Amino acid sequence: MKGIILAGGAGTRLFPASLPISKILLTIYNKPMIYYPLSTFLRAGIKDILIITNEADYENFRKLLGDGSQIGINIKYRIQYVQKGIADAFIIGEDFIGKDSVALILGDNIFYGKDFGMIMKNAINKNSGATVFGYEVPDPERFGVVEFDENKKVLSLEEKPQSPKSNYAVTGLYFYDNDVCSYAQTLKPSGRGELEITDLNKIYLEKGKLNVEILDKSFKWLDTGTHESMLEASNYVNIVEKQEISIGCIEELAYKEGFITSNDLLKYLEKYGDKNEYYNNIKKHIISKG
Repeated sequence: MKGIILAGGAGTRLFPASLPISKILLTIYNKPMIYYPLSTFLRAGIKDILIITNEADYENFRKLLGDGSQIGINIKYRIQYVQKGIADAFIIGEDFIGKDSVALILGDNIFYGKDFGMIMKNAINKNSGATVFGYEVPDPERFGVVEFDENKKVLSLEEKPQSPKSNYAVTGLYFYDNDVCSYAQTLKPSGRGELEITDLNKIYLEKGKLNVEILDKSFKWLDTGTHESMLEASNYVNIVEKQEISIGCIEELAYKEGFITSNDLLKYLEKYGDKNEYYNNIKKHIISKG
């Protein structure tokens, strides 16, 4: 399976902080925001990743992450010159996807929860249709909303409805079979002028190929698209990491998933010396685990 991180967008809700740099490169506690969605893919075992960004930040992302070889993965980049919506990622990335299935994650989404890696790997192993995740929120009108019947069968999907039919938002993580590219080509722009991911999911729903997994409150999902949600996310990561648990640490996850050896990682970290708390914590975790 291939993975796409959508890291474009103007980030207007985060002005003036996002004026000089992509919001996806702003910091959530002790690491750039993009580390969190990238770490989600690593937990799913996805190694071939495409980052779609805007023209102004293309080199910034390359400077930060390079080709991914330092953590044993393969990263490529594409530019979204015109903001056409989330589903446009499957048109921009069609050649990257090729004949594979694909996962898409939004660059400002953070997921954390026990066994989430296994849940994602189960979605990957379905090999057909689409799997998305529902999460109960207090403000569903900000998101795509999924409506269920009493047996949790999906009845409908709506994009940012004024009167939501449920409190379950569709999170910014999606798994699709290879048909997604051809389906995306058939989409028409919405009233917002965008190719809506909800419209894409509706195609799978109409074909009886949409699976919605509900994440309960043992999971944490954060959409860090506002200043308040960025602060909440930073505070949350800080609290968890004080318990000696890493969130969004791509270097440590690459080691845990077997993409690189402990020796490879420690050699890579040597260049940062002994005065950087983030990298020293990684060394401590790796050495303590042998």
